[in-house]
Amino acid sequence: MNFQRIFTLMLWTFILEPDGAKAHIEEFGYGANFSSYPYFEFNVPRNVTTTVGQTAFLHCRVEQLGDKAVSWIRKRDLHILTAGILTYTSDQRFQVIRPDKSDNWTLQIKFPQLRDSGIYECQVNTEPKMSLAYRLNVIEAKARVLGPGDLHVKAGSSVTLICVINQGPHDLGTVFWYLGANILQTPPTHPNDPDSTERLSIQNHWSDGLTSRLHISSARLSDSGNYSCVPTIAAPASVNVHVINGEHPAAMQHGNKNTAPLSPSLHCTLVYSISVFIIKHIR
Repeated sequence: MNFQRIFTLMLWTFILEPDGAKAHIEEFGYGANFSSYPYFEFNVPRNVTTTVGQTAFLHCRVEQLGDKAVSWIRKRDLHILTAGILTYTSDQRFQVIRPDKSDNWTLQIKFPQLRDSGIYECQVNTEPKMSLAYRLNVIEAKARVLGPGDLHVKAGSSVTLICVINQGPHDLGTVFWYLGANILQTPPTHPNDPDSTERLSIQNHWSDGLTSRLHISSARLSDSGNYSCVPTIAAPASVNVHVINGEHPAAMQHGNKNTAPLSPSLHCTLVYSISVFIIKHIR
């Protein structure tokens, strides 16, 4: 029977049977010191989602701890990660954060990986033991560039590349665009310079996810190359842009449907065979 259920039962006992309250307290083994018994603060996030590599925090708050100790346990293998302020695992990514005289015992997990997903328990060494479960979800956020992986555009036309990230927590960081190994930045414009028209623009929009738009106006042959959308906390995505003069080659759009001409030797052989056939029939 968990502590919350016990507390509810005893509250009803005080209301409905005041004379029997003490007997119920002693029955559960808490004695006269029940008023100072430790209890969890339930108003904390207990279903936590983070992305690969982004530090995760599991917040456990224990009121009236007294001389008891708080431990963090990994449920899948019952491994003790921390006890008090000490770390009991060789994996130094795990650490408990507890400000001086604070009721908060926060498990910090640095550089989390997919394998770290699962249930973690905040435990207090009372008798019987108290525990509160937390679920950690570690996901791998991935960027995605909409459209085909190879994009062919005509010189002089405009190009818009759209990169979306719709996974992960609300803090999705930002996005950088690269052409090859070179980062793309919006150049400053000069009103008095007619050749300084801004051809490149980058716009980021946050809603349920992160959307980044790279727009290139009046594409040039030099704009050809591999464009990468590189988020700060997600796997990157890329697309190849080919800027060409004139229309797209027919073979690129429809496949190569051209038929090769007959070789001279084959042409002569066919003419000879037809001639012999006609002569034989005339005779």
